[in-house]
Amino acid sequence: MTYEEYLDEVTTLMTEFFDLTDAQAIKYVMRAQAGDFFTLHDDHPEMCTLERAQLDARTIYEQRNKSRPDIFKK
Repeated sequence: MTYEEYLDEVTTLMTEFFDLTDAQAIKYVMRAQAGDFFTLHDDHPEMCTLERAQLDARTIYEQRNKSRPDIFKK
């Protein structure tokens, strides 16, 4: 799949795995992209697989939660 298709797949998987809205998932993927999370994927298209997209979706979500632990406090 192309790099753009890969980013779309990661976004879709985040909505499926974590019950996020499209807007939320897009925001997280865009932030990850701005933070160079996907740099190697762009340089090495062979990394753009469904299995890798599943792993990256989970990684981005976990990193998001670690960066904002206060959202889980009541």
